[in-house]
Amino acid sequence: MLRPWWLGMLAFALLVAAVFAWLGQWQLGRAIDTNPPPPGATEQVRPLADVVAPGAYLPEPLVGQRVEVTGTFVPGDFLVVSSRYNDGVAGYWVTGQLRLDATAPTSLAVALGWAADRESADAAASALNDAPADTVTLVGRLIADEGPAAPPREGPATEMTRMSPAALLGWWHDVDELNVYRPYLVADAGETLPDGLVAIDSPAPEEGSGVNWLNVFYAAEWAIFAGFAFYMWYRLARDAWEKEVEALEGATAGAAPPGD
Repeated sequence: MLRPWWLGMLAFALLVAAVFAWLGQWQLGRAIDTNPPPPGATEQVRPLADVVAPGAYLPEPLVGQRVEVTGTFVPGDFLVVSSRYNDGVAGYWVTGQLRLDATAPTSLAVALGWAADRESADAAASALNDAPADTVTLVGRLIADEGPAAPPREGPATEMTRMSPAALLGWWHDVDELNVYRPYLVADAGETLPDGLVAIDSPAPEEGSGVNWLNVFYAAEWAIFAGFAFYMWYRLARDAWEKEVEALEGATAGAAPPGD
């Protein structure tokens, strides 16, 4: 282990361990939120523009944030999303494209209300599509995109089972050069809804602990990797030493005079 080659290998192991230790420290820093949002922050209504920008992902601490937004619903873009639960009961959401008052065309997907059966949801969507496009101000809870999913095999090709602005965008009208928010809005109770729809139950998110345990686990992994670098150096050096000892013993045995 004191030979120049193995001292050089030790220096290399030290360098690798230092890199792993730095990565572990970085991961641990991300695991602990030193400036968590105050309790009840998600229940304070904020302007949408102060929370997230179009096309940007919604940060985890802001999932469920109540926001206020003003815009106009686009006629013909009220669509139904299935597999939606309200107080544990399966049903359907009626959603719409809210075109915001902005210089650049920008839209936000909005879940307006819930229906227990498809017929009521389709009737409500049809009524909303036929209504005049008036400017409205909505207050609701901002939720992260669930991601698109393929329609079920037994259902029509237009069936949507997840609330995904990316999937809704494929069915919206007038989308050239359109900016779209990645999260969607669940409208608060109290908004005027057509017959057959009720308000969507959207409780406040649970307060987080400020510790991301997955990142803590990753930090521990980096520490193990750092220790493994030293173990590999020791194991390789010991294997080389054992081979030299075996070779020396073999040479000694071959040089010994034969017995009587």
